[in-house]
Amino acid sequence: MTFDEVIGQQAVAQRLQQMADEQRLPHALMFCGPTGSGKMALALALASRLLGDSAMLRKWEHPDLHFTYPVVRPADAGSDTKVTSDDYLREWRSLLLQSPYFTLDQWLSCMNVANQQAVIFEAESDALSRKLSLMSSQGGYKVVVIWLPERMNVTCANKLLKLLEEPPQLTVFLLVSEEPDKLLETIRSRVQRIDIRRIDDADIEQALVERRGLDSDTARRIAHFANGDWLRALEVLEADSENLQMLDMFKMLMRLAYMRNVKELKKWSETVAGLGRERQKRMLGYFSRMARENFVYNFREPSLCYMTAEEEEFAKNFARFVNEANIIDIAETLQQAQREIGQNVSPKIVFFDLALNMIILLRRS
Repeated sequence: MTFDEVIGQQAVAQRLQQMADEQRLPHALMFCGPTGSGKMALALALASRLLGDSAMLRKWEHPDLHFTYPVVRPADAGSDTKVTSDDYLREWRSLLLQSPYFTLDQWLSCMNVANQQAVIFEAESDALSRKLSLMSSQGGYKVVVIWLPERMNVTCANKLLKLLEEPPQLTVFLLVSEEPDKLLETIRSRVQRIDIRRIDDADIEQALVERRGLDSDTARRIAHFANGDWLRALEVLEADSENLQMLDMFKMLMRLAYMRNVKELKKWSETVAGLGRERQKRMLGYFSRMARENFVYNFREPSLCYMTAEEEEFAKNFARFVNEANIIDIAETLQQAQREIGQNVSPKIVFFDLALNMIILLRRS
């Protein structure tokens, strides 16, 4: 992977390349920044630069490139079973080949363990020590990429600290962290932190046009909506029918509530009650976002609005009904409904109560 494949972040990329070319790279860097900003992409590009152009890097199989990442203990494994990243190396390489932009949820799905807690276990630091004790197979750098180091257990973290304090010769550690404050202070003090900002809208727009074949207008709208997060841009681009259904359910709720059509609102609540609790919670989260966006839409400041074209089309006529007199109560009502769904309250009661409250709230001005 090259730095040219990283979306935006030109200033950081140039800085890293200069450090590598001038051979003044510290032995440990930690990339920090918001989701979708390209932390892993930058780390992989730097690793590729240090290890040289090699066919082995195309499949992430270079013998001097080592990966550490959170994994889970197999369900049939005993408590004394030693679990390391290598146990999931095939799945990890498969994920990297798809894209260097991904989330923990996507990694869990790739491991087929979506409901388990991923951890970097003690055995990982022992395995890493053994690997780094060997000579470089290519006679150059050995690179260790540690994704989400904050998920190391305490024993593993303390052992990694020793490696960072006395690193093997020509070994570079690249940590990629979502929550650096959860790391041991002693580890943070031994790495050089590289803070990654959100990707500029113009860079996301350009990537959508060049890599996804979008027209400029669509790319510009998605880039603005993504707010510097490439993963969010992809979510919008690849949104499935569920998102459209949520918008339709929101429209129906608000129109029926404004019309005070209690009979149809009861039918609406019964329909929503049959969707399943996880889907209901996602839908209520979507409703909360739509309420907020419609309120902001009234200020006529396009830079503050983050809606799709379909959502904005509805907001043109609806937004005026979400105002200073009711936005706080609308938000609290939706949050209360989300809490009650999470507490296993009857969905029919929760959603019918929500619908009746909306009749009252939309009439405030």
